[in-house]
Amino acid sequence: MKILLVEDHPELCEWVAKSLRQAGYAVDIAERGDHAEHYLLSGEYDGVLLDLSLPGKDGLDVLRNLRARGSRVPVLIFTARASVDERIRGLNLGADDYLPKPFELGELEARLKALLRRSAGQTPEVRLGELVFDTVSRLPSIGGTALALTPRELAVLEALLGRVGRPVARDALFEKVFSMEQDARPEAIEIYVSRLRKKLEGSGVRITTVRGLGYMIAPAGEAAA
Repeated sequence: MKILLVEDHPELCEWVAKSLRQAGYAVDIAERGDHAEHYLLSGEYDGVLLDLSLPGKDGLDVLRNLRARGSRVPVLIFTARASVDERIRGLNLGADDYLPKPFELGELEARLKALLRRSAGQTPEVRLGELVFDTVSRLPSIGGTALALTPRELAVLEALLGRVGRPVARDALFEKVFSMEQDARPEAIEIYVSRLRKKLEGSGVRITTVRGLGYMIAPAGEAAA
């Protein structure tokens, strides 16, 4: 999943981005409100972590403009402006959650997971063959044994499980796995799909290539040739 992190404090930004990337998210960073608007106009995100006191444009203005365009991307505000009036303003403008600074990183990640899960309409578990994916903890297992995946392999699996039985374009997977600042090409997705296929062997789940459309995950007996 791809997250836009909007924060102008370098150390906090680096701390949060590092943690999210280790958890398997692709993270783009905007350190100004006007830069955040550019990112939101030019790319697609599964969620936004938004500070309010930003150079260039206030975070509430970024949120207001985002909702005025009809975007329903989940937005979690995290800010030192934590008065009741500020919270009410943010929620009334369309924020999905509000976390005052300072905060524990674990709570931020937990709230983000909850927002993304609700936004995607996910059930607590996705089951395919012997594969079980816990959408709360984002932990996959096969036959009760934890499946060891790298963050990028996890991001690919999560994106495919969001469209079981339907193909996901390679470029769409690339957007979910890599941030704009990372030097990679869409062909890199093939490496992670290949690794996933090997790790899913014997699970009753298969990832197939659908010519011209991308990759699809489905129970082995239903996967396209």
